[in-house]
Amino acid sequence: MFAIIETGGKQYRVEEGQIIEVEKIEAGIGETVEITDVLAVGNDGDLKVGQPKLEGAKVEAKVISHKKGDKVIVFKKKAKTGYKKKRGHRQPITVLKIEKIVA
Repeated sequence: MFAIIETGGKQYRVEEGQIIEVEKIEAGIGETVEITDVLAVGNDGDLKVGQPKLEGAKVEAKVISHKKGDKVIVFKKKAKTGYKKKRGHRQPITVLKIEKIVA
């Protein structure tokens, strides 16, 4: 069984027992999070698709940890003027373990 969920403006295909990294979710380590933005659920060739979301479907996930993503370098430069600006950014990430898919 799999589900397609939306969180943090991105879509993920998840299965029970899978570990995924998503945009930061305000929840403590060890807490259970319910994701209700389920776009589709599939089970042995049977696919239910929402318009745009499936009513009554949810995914329960456990928060494993919080961390920062890889550094993204933002470098701006203008030719012949000596203008240079270098900035870095690390996006906060939450690591989730998918425990249960309810269709």
